[in-house]
Amino acid sequence: MRDRDLYARILNLPAPWSVRDVELDLKAEEVRVLVDLAPDATLVCPECAAASSRYDSRERRWRHLDTCQLRTVLVASVPRVSCGEHGVHQIRVPWAEPGSGFTALFEALAIDWLKEASLTTVARRLRMSWDEADGIQSRAVARGLARRVQQLPNRIGVDETSFQKRHEYVTVVNDTKSGVVVHVADGRSQEALESYLDAFGEAERAQIESVSMDMHGPYIAAVRAKVPGSEGKIAFDKFHVASHLSQAVNEVRLTEHRALSAQGDETLKGTKYLWLQSPSNMKAERWAEFEALKLNTLKTGRAWAIKETAMTLWRYRSRPTALRAWKSWLGWALRSRLEPVRRAAKMIREHLGGVVNAVVSGVTNAMAESVNAKIQWIKRLACGYRNRERFRNAIYFHCGGLDLYPATLGQTHTNA
Repeated sequence: MRDRDLYARILNLPAPWSVRDVELDLKAEEVRVLVDLAPDATLVCPECAAASSRYDSRERRWRHLDTCQLRTVLVASVPRVSCGEHGVHQIRVPWAEPGSGFTALFEALAIDWLKEASLTTVARRLRMSWDEADGIQSRAVARGLARRVQQLPNRIGVDETSFQKRHEYVTVVNDTKSGVVVHVADGRSQEALESYLDAFGEAERAQIESVSMDMHGPYIAAVRAKVPGSEGKIAFDKFHVASHLSQAVNEVRLTEHRALSAQGDETLKGTKYLWLQSPSNMKAERWAEFEALKLNTLKTGRAWAIKETAMTLWRYRSRPTALRAWKSWLGWALRSRLEPVRRAAKMIREHLGGVVNAVVSGVTNAMAESVNAKIQWIKRLACGYRNRERFRNAIYFHCGGLDLYPATLGQTHTNA
């Protein structure tokens, strides 16, 4: 079989396109496949598909899947047409997306690799520039977002994730059922969340069943402003309540440790993670060590007991019962004379409605935390991001549940 026939079979080009010749350039380590369009082919405007006259032709090149160890490049003289309505445009080719310098099959390969490795690694392994790899990822995200049906999930989670040091953040909204990221916005302001909710009508926003989040004031304000019946839908996640209480326990430990150390008592030295670890995750030997500490008359032990009691209050499903239990706990915490615990308790009291909403509905932000962990993995993979748009694209690429692949992938016919 001649090389021209071989590549014609491999590329499976639809009429009126055909392989005219194949050139081997060993010095450049490149195979060039020369593709022609039949002279009598009907040319159509890529915007409206109306038959149009040829304006001129321009040579274009597309990187294709390698032939053995050699780069393979498709070369074609592509006509431009003059449309009475849309002006001069280049016709579409069946093997690549408009504006891309790569065939659809090559882009699909790159997308598969980008799901597993960083832009730098993929660019090096596929022998292209970093900007070219970034372009493939950006086009994939743009395609996916354009194809996605804009629909407001019934249950959403809102979280912030760090973009850079110096308190740079982005707001991430996800569907708590599927874990798919549905929106990414700069900053963690009220406007960042409202920009997503404003894309839907009031009737759609009224269908929201719950909004799981931490106790960040601007997010609360955005939901109250945009979601009808918000007071019964805001749910403050157990993870964040536990985080605030754990921080309070650690503050009590630090203060008490300094006081004891000044008297030569090192009881609390090296015990930080004993107080912060969940008892259910402790190994037997660690629990024995902790049991002795817990039975000691330490302020830290009282703070820990208050925190752990709060963690047992998430089992209720009756609102009146849950409310009574939390109010009883608040009374204990506020009388504890442990200032960090009292501060945490006051914050919970101010947001008690959202805490009880989360308790009785069983809503958690666990999916958002999982997404956040994946986003941090994306950051580490890329060794950080300086460009917000690239960071946003990376989040959508890996967490957006998008259809990323070129529409021309596997296409067998063309209007050209």
